[in-house]
Amino acid sequence: VSPTSVPAMGSIYKDYFNPDKIRDHYNYTKGLTERQTPGRDAFSIAIVILCCLIVLENLLVLVSVYRNKKFHSAMFIFIGNLAFSDLLAGLAFMANVLLSGKRTFSLTPVQWFVREGTAFATLAASVFSLLAIAIERHVAITKVKLYSSDKNCRMVLLIGACWVISVAIGGLPIMGWNCMGSLEDCSTVLPLYSKRYILFVVTVFTAILLSIVVLYGRIYCIVRSSHAEIASVQTLALLKTVTIVLGAFIVCWLPAFIILLLDTSCAVKACPVLCEASYFFGFAALNSAMNPVIYTLRSKDMRKEFLRVLCCWGVAGRGKPAERCMVPLRSSSSLERCTQKQDLPTSPILRECTTSV
Repeated sequence: VSPTSVPAMGSIYKDYFNPDKIRDHYNYTKGLTERQTPGRDAFSIAIVILCCLIVLENLLVLVSVYRNKKFHSAMFIFIGNLAFSDLLAGLAFMANVLLSGKRTFSLTPVQWFVREGTAFATLAASVFSLLAIAIERHVAITKVKLYSSDKNCRMVLLIGACWVISVAIGGLPIMGWNCMGSLEDCSTVLPLYSKRYILFVVTVFTAILLSIVVLYGRIYCIVRSSHAEIASVQTLALLKTVTIVLGAFIVCWLPAFIILLLDTSCAVKACPVLCEASYFFGFAALNSAMNPVIYTLRSKDMRKEFLRVLCCWGVAGRGKPAERCMVPLRSSSSLERCTQKQDLPTSPILRECTTSV
């Protein structure tokens, strides 16, 4: 390291606590000052309401998985991890909205990096959780023994990798991959982020989407090639689930990806639509609200558990005895019914239930 580079790096980190840097970057990329920032009170209120919904419904999923021992299997643990990441994403995005607008210019760069980095990390964790579920499904349907001794190890590794990678992605800018020392490299959507970092994130998320498509495509081929009598029914169920999952992911995230890709290629102040990027990110947040519906409400037992939890919270079941809230489910879970067939000499598809994730 040359002697001249040390002061340069030191000055960059010193600027992390200089609030004027926020205004400088926003003026350079968007030409906005505190007085010129347009008010979006209605949109902010709508996003806060959406985030509250995200938090509540994912909390309902977590409580349901925790309360019912029948949901303490590997697949439902992955569902719980997805719900936890979506819950944190809702909280992070709510904080992001509440600290945006005019409040942005009262932040220091390090506070700005925490605000944006937390949202990036939690949303990335949600997306990586979808990938982890796809990997688990693929491994479960192709391995000879679904509940082998390495099941817990695989589950811990997948969930651990999900969070480590997500935190690393969200923390890269605050660790130095930003445009604090180079204004011409700054993003318009996120004025303290480097365009190269934005391109990197979009590339990673696109790779995740393609990986999910490939994994579910392989699962579909296995189901289609199965000669079991139940294969046709399971094929339809699997195709429906895959269509919902991939459709929701693409519909919610594609507009945000396009905006971010446009951001990496547009010159400064050349694309006015970039100043409206918050609407696209708000739409992307819908994915965190839709995931619990997609991955849990397709299970009848999960729906019953939801009603029991809501009954205990006093939201549903008014007029019913309180003790009924704690009555265990009478029917075995769909996942259990499927795994009970694992000892039968039949096709691999019977080792995994397609009625849940």
